[in-house]
Amino acid sequence: MINMTLSKAQEAFRDYVHQVALEEMRPISLECDRTEQIPKSFFWNMQKRFRAGAAAQARMQAQEGEAQQENVFSMLSQEELAWGDAGLSTAIPGPGLAAPPILSQGSPEQQAKFLSIYADDRLHWGALALTEPGIGSDVAGMSTTAVLDGDEWIINGHKHYITNGARADLIITFATVDKSRGREGIRPFVVPGGTPGLIVGRIEEKMGLRASQTAELIFENCRIPKDHLLAGRERSTKAGFKAAMGTLDATRPMVGAIALGIARAAYEATCQWVSEELPIGFSAYKRRAIDEELEELRQELEMARFLVWRAAWMADQRIPNSKEASMSKAYAGGLIMKITAAAVRITAPGEHSETKQFIQKWFRDAKVFDIFEGTAQIQRLVIARRMFPKVNIP
Repeated sequence: MINMTLSKAQEAFRDYVHQVALEEMRPISLECDRTEQIPKSFFWNMQKRFRAGAAAQARMQAQEGEAQQENVFSMLSQEELAWGDAGLSTAIPGPGLAAPPILSQGSPEQQAKFLSIYADDRLHWGALALTEPGIGSDVAGMSTTAVLDGDEWIINGHKHYITNGARADLIITFATVDKSRGREGIRPFVVPGGTPGLIVGRIEEKMGLRASQTAELIFENCRIPKDHLLAGRERSTKAGFKAAMGTLDATRPMVGAIALGIARAAYEATCQWVSEELPIGFSAYKRRAIDEELEELRQELEMARFLVWRAAWMADQRIPNSKEASMSKAYAGGLIMKITAAAVRITAPGEHSETKQFIQKWFRDAKVFDIFEGTAQIQRLVIARRMFPKVNIP
């Protein structure tokens, strides 16, 4: 049975990350959004902060005798960091989105080999290259190819919207070894950054999450060693597609947590504006209507948090969570638009202030959560297929 009460270790970790977000992210958030640049000192500070936080987390877990709860801790972290700045949170050094497929599909030897670089004292990033022009959520339509040539794989194709793609040391790249087999031909490969034939294209200019680096990657006869194919856990013909879907099942609750963090920030800022800056001329009726709307939004935030926590908990328990992951992402992705739009509307009568600058930024950041990691339509399709497995849903 799921327990929605946080342990002392989880509460301490959440409070620690919130303090990091408050001290390291909020002060530079607006400037980084404006310039689309991040000070290098931020990367080093975050690396030091999170290594210290991870060590403290491990000690408290050991004292309390808790089992490893990687997804729950990640979910708590992502909400607090997004409360600080979601664009900056994606730029924190570490394996990032490269970790789930390595951990789920890599052999123990591959895990040790590829993840060991993130333990040294330098700055390293990871990336996941799944999306392609024209296929978005249709993973089965992937056109990037991988051909075995002796002891090397040759990768050719085009990926876009890759977070940290230009700075990543490892890029988990999904490609097909046989297009005629559709989704059964898909495989995950580890492509080191700087490999000949791996070309970084344009860095996207975006409406929101402007501090986050989103790159285009082009593979032109990119050669990697044969053992860079992740296939250590499951060797069935559908293993590669399952790895892609399993990665999304792990990351969609995290995306939901990020959306929740931004929505919470906008909600809290709006409540503060209403209590401190609401123009005197507002009638009691209008004030009451705003209070009622904010209370409804608070309830919806709690519902979104439950969905996110449940999906993350299931992932830690190794319980299939495709439906729950999609529910958490779809609900939180819709709620962030609702809350940030309400925040913009409610605070519109006031004078231009830093609070309003943040609210406008969060509104711009919100839209992508209805799109990436699978659109809302795709999430509903996944949910329907899991709820009605005997019905042929295309």
